[in-house]
Amino acid sequence: LLSPGMLPHCGHVFNYRGAPLPIVRLNWNSVYCFHWGYKEAIGVPALRPAEAVACGAEIVLIGLTLKTGSEATDARNIEVFCELTEEAHQLGLPVIGELFPSQAEELPLEELQEQVYAGCRIISELGADLIKTFHTPEFTRVVEAVPVPILTLGASKLPRESQALELARKAVDDGARGVVFGRNVLQAKDPAKFVLALCDVVKRGADPKDAAAKYELE
Repeated sequence: LLSPGMLPHCGHVFNYRGAPLPIVRLNWNSVYCFHWGYKEAIGVPALRPAEAVACGAEIVLIGLTLKTGSEATDARNIEVFCELTEEAHQLGLPVIGELFPSQAEELPLEELQEQVYAGCRIISELGADLIKTFHTPEFTRVVEAVPVPILTLGASKLPRESQALELARKAVDDGARGVVFGRNVLQAKDPAKFVLALCDVVKRGADPKDAAAKYELE
């Protein structure tokens, strides 16, 4: 998963048989800048789907944040999501819709649950082929409410790598079709070993403790 503009710098990672598929993010939202104190969750396009294809993207990710506290902002975020999704589908690009609630990591778990539950249904009805979002306490309700696969994100870096593996195992057990981990991979002591362990847990059903021990993770 890459930000706009990064794929040309990372082409060697994707240009061989069996390589990962490059996923490019198409829009930007101030919701991701919570560490700057931004709270309005205003979204704008960052890259058009045709430009992403020209760069080599094979899948695109389009974020959506709702319940921002402003009806106008919610409506604009929907508009951006729908415009980019339609353009992507016209080009044959699969769309991962990222449902990312405002101030998600500060929300009470009950509120996070309800926003993810309603938001995932909305984003699927707007055309997402897959969904990326937070794992919630009643995640099976979310999975049962939408007709497309859901991937869970890792959110904040967890203190121990074994905890991240346990989060992945819990998500898959609750119906997630996979995970999209960023900080928990990139900030691991040995990212390569952590990814191998994560694949064992998510794809092969390994026990998180066994996977951590196998790859000497904490």
